[in-house]
Amino acid sequence: MRADRLVAALMLLQTRGRMTAAELAGELEVSVATARRDLEAMAAAGIPVYPQPGRGGGWALVGGARTDLSGLSATEAQALFLLVGPAAAVSGQAKAALRKLLRALPQTFRADAEAAAGATVVDPTPWGERERHRPEMVDRLQAAVVRRRRVRLTYTDGARERTERLVDPWGLVDKDDAWYLIAGTERGRRTFRVDRIGEAEENGESAGRPDGFTLAEAWREVVGDVERRRSRTWATVLVETRYLAVLCNRFGRHCHPEGTAGDGRARVRLAAPTPLDLARNLAGWGGLVEVLEPASVQAELGRIGAELAGRYAAART
Repeated sequence: MRADRLVAALMLLQTRGRMTAAELAGELEVSVATARRDLEAMAAAGIPVYPQPGRGGGWALVGGARTDLSGLSATEAQALFLLVGPAAAVSGQAKAALRKLLRALPQTFRADAEAAAGATVVDPTPWGERERHRPEMVDRLQAAVVRRRRVRLTYTDGARERTERLVDPWGLVDKDDAWYLIAGTERGRRTFRVDRIGEAEENGESAGRPDGFTLAEAWREVVGDVERRRSRTWATVLVETRYLAVLCNRFGRHCHPEGTAGDGRARVRLAAPTPLDLARNLAGWGGLVEVLEPASVQAELGRIGAELAGRYAAART
């Protein structure tokens, strides 16, 4: 029998106490014969479930035996359905799983859990942009991660160099609608942008994974490395205090306010990969921002300003 049906059947029997094969079939959306075979298989496997014939009979857990799978409190059930509800709106499998779990909850929990599932809609598409769709490649790689199978993939890096890699897929990360694969290679852990993967096929070999590996910790290290590379150049600037929040919103974690200057303007440290990157981000602020240092950023701003003045000088006459 399928593992998901086993879980659902156990939770239903625990909640209802006794069910006929027909009732279980209706809840699990399978045939009565399939439900009966599943119940018999559970009993044969040692799960304490037994049939009681006659009127009012059915299948039940011996002595009211309980499984650890559904010890949810009302608050925990609501939290779970608040989290999973938005996913069910875009995934048929999530919707089916949510429906089965809802039916397995105690009757007193169901109304609030169902309300929680429909309380939130997540729309990841920014205003004015086209609807985003999960790449098919993500599903293929995710299956390899779950099955722990090695994958041979073709990859085009940032320098547009196309290579073929044999990797051990460890996990996938969705960051701001950009997907990344964290995998083991002959040179150690590597991170691949999924939209740069041209082909990916399992080769049948088992994938290795370091002892103690956790995807969350690995991703924190990746983020730390990327952010350090994105903050190689620092500049000190002055900006009117009323614009400080806007400036920090633009630079995010690379904006560090450092109090106020003598004229009341806010003193801020900003970072970007290169002086040119900083200058490009600050050029649109015009005279609202004054760069105190370094000279390299000041020079890039002067060059950009001269270039713009030369290009649009005729428009001022």
